[in-house]
Amino acid sequence: MANFALEVTRLGFSALQAVSPDLAGRAAFRLFCRTPSPRPKGARAKAAHAAGAARLAGAERFTLTLAGGAKAHAYRLNGGARGKRKRFLVTHGWGSSAEYMAELISMLSATGAEVVALDFPGHGGAGGRFLHMGLAVGAIAAAEERFGAFDAVIGHSFGGAALMVAASGLLAGVAPVTCERLVLIGAPSEMRWLFTDFGRMIGLRPAAQAALENEVHRVTGRRLDAFDAGNTAGAIGRPVLVIHAEDDKEVSPAHARRYGAAGGNVRLFWANGFGHRRIVAAVPVLAAIAAFLAGDLSEAGAACESIKKDAEIIPFFELPARRAAL
Repeated sequence: MANFALEVTRLGFSALQAVSPDLAGRAAFRLFCRTPSPRPKGARAKAAHAAGAARLAGAERFTLTLAGGAKAHAYRLNGGARGKRKRFLVTHGWGSSAEYMAELISMLSATGAEVVALDFPGHGGAGGRFLHMGLAVGAIAAAEERFGAFDAVIGHSFGGAALMVAASGLLAGVAPVTCERLVLIGAPSEMRWLFTDFGRMIGLRPAAQAALENEVHRVTGRRLDAFDAGNTAGAIGRPVLVIHAEDDKEVSPAHARRYGAAGGNVRLFWANGFGHRRIVAAVPVLAAIAAFLAGDLSEAGAACESIKKDAEIIPFFELPARRAAL
């Protein structure tokens, strides 16, 4: 938030929580879940968005209706009656959309696989300005129901965390995604730090902070501490490739280390030098993902190791700065 807007927000929450911490917590949750404008800001973002849109111009488009009436949007490449082939799902981060994942989507579709790319509620073609983890997991379940089981799912940042929550079957009444492999790129392993930082930023006192966190339970049926993908990554029993950069300034590399310690099914590779955003379009990262999806862990490791030596990247963009990790 800009300094003036933040000061006004803090003053407002200071007054509201003095009257009712519960109301302040509920209002804070609404603010927390408000998504950025989908319109790209700045010349680089506009150019990247336009380039991504051009890559997706030939894709089929679908609207997925979630419980409660929220909408998700999906692109599909290589769909229809094309014979037996792999099927992959791609999810984006907070403030992003499928257009900004177009290099990864193009790489996957070039293998001949059917590729489905989601725009979560509040993002891209989905419309709206509201998203929380429950809605994201619901969108993933709706995609599997519409298109069928996925051989692998690949997600960046918040999208990666949502895939891990979906794969673990954490939410009651939402079928777990039945993929064979997962790829998490710059993904957080748990969510408490985001709520703590957000509450501190807007000046919530303990009672209002507790009310904010209780909203997570109200809308998902699970307490905030249950959203700990670092503890479930090993338990899902499927190969997981975690790619992260130690220079990621938006999602601490500690999250990747927690994933890496979760179990023998998790492979952790460092994409140092690519930060939080450029990482999804880095050529060596795309090569590592392709090798992992083909079932060759040794080639995936070699490709990721080459990141330290190969500085080539595909021109990328600047995502909206506000909580890009979520």
